[in-house]
Amino acid sequence: MTKIRTNKARRVMRHIRVRRKISGTAERPRLSVYRSLNHMYAQLIDDTQGVTLASASSVESAIKTQKDGKSKTAVAEIVGGLVSERAKEKGISQAVFDRGGYKYHGRVKALADAARKGGLVF
Repeated sequence: MTKIRTNKARRVMRHIRVRRKISGTAERPRLSVYRSLNHMYAQLIDDTQGVTLASASSVESAIKTQKDGKSKTAVAEIVGGLVSERAKEKGISQAVFDRGGYKYHGRVKALADAARKGGLVF
């Protein structure tokens, strides 16, 4: 058996392990986080129907105007606040947090804290 050595493959395996245990429903969707080198993406997903209920990312025009000169962590906070606003508009107050195989620190933690501050409970 060969070992998986790349960081991306190891993250994907961690994500698969986490996804075995958590799943989103319409009442309590999964808040999925993806972190690339330069951007942050967050989605609220209903896994029973396989649909995205709300999303936010740092590549949107609404955030591009706000992120000039800010750190990646500050941009992640903006994305977390925006996804919680959009969840409120859809009537969603609770979610299950899916960190996507990333460690819960830095940008992932900043996004989660901002979403909590915006009113999402998880």
